[in-house]
Amino acid sequence: MKELQARIKQDGQVLGKDVLKVDSFLNHQIDPLLMQRMGEEFYQHFREFPITKILTVESSGIAPAVMTGLAFQKPVVFARKHKSLTLKDDLYVADVYSFTKKTANKISVSRKFLSATDHVLIVDDFLANGQAVAGLTDIIKQADAHLEGIGIVIEKTFQKGRQLIDRQHIPIFSLARIKAFENGQVVFEEE
Repeated sequence: MKELQARIKQDGQVLGKDVLKVDSFLNHQIDPLLMQRMGEEFYQHFREFPITKILTVESSGIAPAVMTGLAFQKPVVFARKHKSLTLKDDLYVADVYSFTKKTANKISVSRKFLSATDHVLIVDDFLANGQAVAGLTDIIKQADAHLEGIGIVIEKTFQKGRQLIDRQHIPIFSLARIKAFENGQVVFEEE
């Protein structure tokens, strides 16, 4: 997605050797028009799949997932990272480690929002080491639901996340694929 690549080049900040800060349009402040176009891109790619639910992890995956849900006209479910008084029983639970935040989280989804009749599209903001996708995949398996595909806003191909998914033969589509950070600049994979 050329528009997303241009926005990453314009507003993204490379931090260290493996972190990209995109908080001006994706992770803190959200550009809703860009999110809408991303949702439409995911829809165009996965429209032939029998999607019944969009699944993501709070919090940065919610905006692109909602716009994807809007394009599909299907519900969006997000796995919660934090315990809640209203979400405590009858849950699917998985462990997810965040390399960026250096923390482990238990993510959870209420059993009433995901079942064996669902055909799920995972949508998330980043794919790096694949831990969030692995946790969501675990939850989908617990529900006996069908994982149809994975939509990623920004993929860092120099990290191992894609290889983990490819081994499972899950269809995956990334809007922007980054192969390296060189001299503080983003280098994209060739189309």
